[in-house]
Amino acid sequence: MPNQWKQRKAIMNRYDRTARTYDAQYAEEQEAKFQVALENSPLDDNAVVLDAGCGTGLLFRHLAKRVALVVGIDTSTNLLKQARLRARAHNNIAIVRADADHAPFKTNAFTHTFAITLLQNTPLPATTLKEIKRTTRSNATIIITGLKKHFTFESLSQLIADAGLEITIMRTDEKLKDFIAICGKTPMTPHASDFSATDLQRLQPSPFHGPSP
Repeated sequence: MPNQWKQRKAIMNRYDRTARTYDAQYAEEQEAKFQVALENSPLDDNAVVLDAGCGTGLLFRHLAKRVALVVGIDTSTNLLKQARLRARAHNNIAIVRADADHAPFKTNAFTHTFAITLLQNTPLPATTLKEIKRTTRSNATIIITGLKKHFTFESLSQLIADAGLEITIMRTDEKLKDFIAICGKTPMTPHASDFSATDLQRLQPSPFHGPSP
């Protein structure tokens, strides 16, 4: 655990330092991923969406006009400052400082999860995916990207399968730096609990959730 905390802290510090220049460095790259992900992800006005590792909130404008609720989480305080500025333009975005491996949400809370540029920034990607699975509904759509520098097609596919998720579509091309996987839960006995699209209070966010140092 101490080593994992050091890794998490190093990642938080790096993004805190680069938050002001993040969009200039990565917006174009992120938008390319968003386009592929959204083209292959059915959304509707009842959807409750988790943006796991939301960064500066670049995905917000694509989601907010199409769904009931967007919840963005990240561990970087400075990235979330930028995200909150973006969220002001919409009335259906909530932002929580939280670790994706320790999400402060009930089981089956979300109809969709976008985990864009997340896995390469987590010490234990398998744990991250299992937590994403826990917080999504049985018929959820889960969008996962894997940076090609960190994952091969085979290793990412195996990681997703081991987490109990099933890839329905895998996309990439020479212009994308990532593999983009559209996934669902591997069929299993459904949970009895479910949540309404607008019931933000029952998601139970708190100021910060993550491992202790």
